[in-house]
Amino acid sequence: MSALKQLETFVSVVNLGSLSAAARQEDVVPAIIGRRLDALENRLGVKLLVRTTRSISLTQEGSAFYEDCLRILGDLAEAESAVASGNARARGHLRLSAPAGFGRRHVAPHVASFLRQHPDIRITLDLSDRLTDLVRDRIDCAIRISDLADSSLIAVRLAENRRVVVAAPAYLAQRGTPKVLADLEQHDCLSLGESQSRGWTFKVGGELVNLKVRGALECNDGAVLHDWALQGLGLTWRSMWEVKDDITEGRLVTVLDRFSSPDYPVYAVVAQRKFLPGRVRLFIEHLREVYAAPGYWD
Repeated sequence: MSALKQLETFVSVVNLGSLSAAARQEDVVPAIIGRRLDALENRLGVKLLVRTTRSISLTQEGSAFYEDCLRILGDLAEAESAVASGNARARGHLRLSAPAGFGRRHVAPHVASFLRQHPDIRITLDLSDRLTDLVRDRIDCAIRISDLADSSLIAVRLAENRRVVVAAPAYLAQRGTPKVLADLEQHDCLSLGESQSRGWTFKVGGELVNLKVRGALECNDGAVLHDWALQGLGLTWRSMWEVKDDITEGRLVTVLDRFSSPDYPVYAVVAQRKFLPGRVRLFIEHLREVYAAPGYWD
């Protein structure tokens, strides 16, 4: 009995709700379905299903394994279709993750146009500023804005991104405009989560300098820091994609521009996998095309 057949039987039983229904679909006796499930659980050493004469239910391990099986079988079907036909339609469940603020502005708005091109794909978008574990959280593709020190991930560069220090004109009028990095010691710096201890990064004479900052306010939500800056509560270190419109309209002003921060590019990252599902590849290409459009970031 092949391992693949065991996975297919397991998914069929869960989808149909009973061993007998799965047996009728395959035109076999229920005992054969039961033996396949027993062999699968014995091979894994884990109980996947709680079976009674009237019902079945997934264990916690079984629920996680079921999601993995759906993805594996979907990827296999897609791979076979791609080999059989060069213009096969991508399908399946695409699980995405992105930072909350960036995802709201620059990922979610482009989902509709992607689905119009690929109607057989279903998307789950997780917006969170926490760093997701792609394998543990079963994420197909995550958007990251960083220098990507984690070499275990495959990264595709989607767009450039510059970070700047900004403040409201009212704050600068009251507290003065910092001219050199040392001036930050006299200012209220609005920090993201624990970035007060990590510091802000600047470029000085071609070298990167990490500077510790201080302030009375910090928050793990970048949108809150943005709002606090607009209220004149301090300086904050933000990405241009977030504050560009406020700078253009004069609601925020950049300072310390000659110490411009190093680029923190926008990446699409995936876990190391021998086969990248077509739906993932197509979505990454979709974002690259959108972001590369003339004037998108202007």
